[in-house]
Amino acid sequence: MDSKRRNLIKGMAIGTATLAASGLTGSSAIAGSGGGYDTTKNISPNEAIRLLKAGNKRYVSMHRQSDPGVGPKARQPLTKGQWPYATILCCSDSRVPPELVFDEGLGRLFIIRVAGNLINPDLLGSIEYASMHSTSRLIMVMGHESCGAVGAAVSAFEEPGFNETPGINSIVNNLMPAVLMAKQETNLRGKALIEAAAKKNVELTVNAIAQQSESLRKMQNSGKLKIVGSYYSLKTGEVDVWA
Repeated sequence: MDSKRRNLIKGMAIGTATLAASGLTGSSAIAGSGGGYDTTKNISPNEAIRLLKAGNKRYVSMHRQSDPGVGPKARQPLTKGQWPYATILCCSDSRVPPELVFDEGLGRLFIIRVAGNLINPDLLGSIEYASMHSTSRLIMVMGHESCGAVGAAVSAFEEPGFNETPGINSIVNNLMPAVLMAKQETNLRGKALIEAAAKKNVELTVNAIAQQSESLRKMQNSGKLKIVGSYYSLKTGEVDVWA
């Protein structure tokens, strides 16, 4: 094991050991800080899905928790470590904030945000960290309605000569396989193609995470982890979980 990985694991161990010494361990470290779930037990993949669905239902119905776990009582134990029950890879779009969408507080969700909810080695490493060296046993890829990044990729497909900055072009190129597959399967165009491609991109990303990470794939095959897709409606606020 190289020194960088030893230091990474050591950092996690120090946080856990410090809490153990103070009588706070695992997810129970954030007990009493709101959040709507039993903090005295480990959170299974299926329970994590249930919690996310329940939180989204509160968000949609505007019956959100008065304190989802964001105050001083929630922050104090989190200075020693973190114990998220789910990892969410989603778009950086300002209209799709996961903590609000799922009515959750601090330390509960491990969030990776990037335009078009893409995957690359660095982002995959972040996801691996949350499941291999922390407590997340659910990985959710969340696409959304009217995704601007996917819209740019569709424009590049439908309008020859599309060209942007190198960074935006890179995102568009990475999203193009989803656009091409959606076009082939549906023969849609315009806004309808954007929605179809955004959903196809979620599907491809879910598959890519398992294919590109042997460690996560083994966890999933053993039943210790689930990798699922989902889709957020800007109109209704509802998240459709594909599980």
